[in-house]
Amino acid sequence: MAWQKTFTLAKRSKGCHLVTEEILSQIEAGLSGVQIGMLFLFIQHTSAALTINENYDRDMDMALDNIVPESLNWRHTDEGPDTVVVVSVSHTKTSLVGTSISVPITAGRLNLGTWQGIYLTEFRHLPHARRVVATILCVCSPVFVGLALIPHPNST
Repeated sequence: MAWQKTFTLAKRSKGCHLVTEEILSQIEAGLSGVQIGMLFLFIQHTSAALTINENYDRDMDMALDNIVPESLNWRHTDEGPDTVVVVSVSHTKTSLVGTSISVPITAGRLNLGTWQGIYLTEFRHLPHARRVVATILCVCSPVFVGLALIPHPNST
């Protein structure tokens, strides 16, 4: 089975923002009935990224600013009102962090670790709304897990 939805996250300015609950509210219908599957999230932008991290991490933004500082001699600076330096910095950080993540689904729930959460890392200073494509793929036929046979909930 495959399920897909494109949705927009709320506007946020520069920083690392925990968006697990916002994403869950958008994909609830796709999770329904999935016993074993995968969620793939893809952000359709080059100046923001998605990542999984500790769900109470306040140091990620500072660390990325030190790895990719705005003080370098950036040349690509012509994409909008907050682009004096930010565009090249944003694109570089997006390349390092990544535009997609995958999360296992077990029994209709994201199988994240105890302290893990999904983050939007916004690299532009001004607030932007960000489009995300969520794709859920799951097993559509009975699957052997260990010694147990688990039928798909829609199978007859």
